[in-house]
Amino acid sequence: MKKIFILKASKAKTSKDFLLNDMPGDGGRMDIVARCVNSSFFLSHGLRNDTEFIVTFEGEPNPPVTLRFKGDRLKYMGPDERCIGGLIKKALENVTEEEKESTPGIFVSKKGFSDILKEADSDIVYLHEDGEDIQTQTFSSDKVYFVLGDHLGLSEEDESLLENAKRISISPMVLHADHCIIIVHNVLDRKNL
Repeated sequence: MKKIFILKASKAKTSKDFLLNDMPGDGGRMDIVARCVNSSFFLSHGLRNDTEFIVTFEGEPNPPVTLRFKGDRLKYMGPDERCIGGLIKKALENVTEEEKESTPGIFVSKKGFSDILKEADSDIVYLHEDGEDIQTQTFSSDKVYFVLGDHLGLSEEDESLLENAKRISISPMVLHADHCIIIVHNVLDRKNL
């Protein structure tokens, strides 16, 4: 099963002008994005080829910007935040309306969060602490989109875009986005999905 994680990064900068030494502050919590990329793809000695990670940046100066990471095409990416941040900076150098590949496996466009949800062509799951327990769920599709928010969560307007999505919980507690991704992978790995 292909797993596609969608993150809305409410404050992440939409230009390359942020310091790799200050991704939480100067990057608008770009550290969260880097951790989610790490959690989406990295195994002990390899990458998950069956995964995509899509992040929509909503910060200054020119929102929105969307990056799409495709596990089966990624190259030159190490697991550390600075390496991932450097590839994000490279992608933000030349943002265009239409999606284009900035480095192998990383695509950039001016699409917004609602555009990404409209393009979803399979089941959409909203990861939320008030949802149904993921342990009890079955996934029959060959592709599932998992939507999550950053440290600010999703707004009521964003949630209205997900009214037809299934709410699934991985914990009764509110967890960090990158931890949510790891737990989803763990549950699906154990189900051989």
